[in-house]
Amino acid sequence: MTDTTPTAPLRLGTRASVLARTQSGHVAQRITELTGRDVELVTISTEGDRSSALLTTIGGTGVFVAALREAVARGDVDLAVHSLKDLPTTPDDRLNLVAIPPREDARDVLVARDGLTLGELPQGARVGTGSPRRAAQINALGLGLEIVPVRGNVDTRIAKVTSGELDGVVLARAGLVRLGRQDEATEVLDPIQVLPAPGQGALAVECRIDDHATADLLVGLDDPDTRAAVTAERSLLASLEAGCSAPVGALAEIAWGDDGHDELWLRAVVGDVSGAPSIRLSAAGSPAESAAVGERLAAEMLAEGAADLVATAQSSGPSPVGSGPAPAGPAS
Repeated sequence: MTDTTPTAPLRLGTRASVLARTQSGHVAQRITELTGRDVELVTISTEGDRSSALLTTIGGTGVFVAALREAVARGDVDLAVHSLKDLPTTPDDRLNLVAIPPREDARDVLVARDGLTLGELPQGARVGTGSPRRAAQINALGLGLEIVPVRGNVDTRIAKVTSGELDGVVLARAGLVRLGRQDEATEVLDPIQVLPAPGQGALAVECRIDDHATADLLVGLDDPDTRAAVTAERSLLASLEAGCSAPVGALAEIAWGDDGHDELWLRAVVGDVSGAPSIRLSAAGSPAESAAVGERLAAEMLAEGAADLVATAQSSGPSPVGSGPAPAGPAS
């Protein structure tokens, strides 16, 4: 006899923002496609959502994920979806990072007035970001821009440009793509100039460590190449012992190597929000040893003085406000 008992929907914990619900909705749809299970979104308020302060002021690391993780651990929801760059590098023993879906574009973008690029903005133009990483790398370009700290969702930040309060804001391209607003970007920033945050553009799906039935349902979401890349980036971040106030950028990519096998190439930067010289290095290795690649590159950066830059950032206060060194000539 066929069992016709209805199967309860999976309860997916998500932040309440439009972007969070959109990306969680994409994951929910994919789960249904892969497993046939219905998924319902359960919105959960996090500390980061409730506070209007800069992330570096309220602690940064984990403020967008702690409440979600507690809900999973308690059994209030079956799984949670996070932006991976918000997830602390220290594992939570109660939870299983069961899937990292294929990554969206990891790069940053500029949304500026009059369709301008960073190089076309005049000296003294006001560019908004709440990220010390972005502030450090933009200041290091020597364009003479004023970096203004901002918080808020995509609408709030872009509105500061359309209202004339700011000349531009820097955002993650992945968020704009997921919202269908990528055409509002006036420039996609080359990682050669501005490396993204470790894990940027990737999502993390967690369930309880002992919930093997849910884990079995979710494992098909995982993308091995994305997992290898972000593992390298997060391993570097953990080895640098850098928190949210440290301007650390990293991007790992997997490409076909000269030996006919896949190769993982990791680039990273540790900067200073003042625009002082940064440490920018790269390393390569096998995707199967992605964590070791990150650890090795971190060791090389520490040998070049990265610990001093991290310590300076952590002791200098939360605000990335400032202007980069003035360029020798007009910005190009």
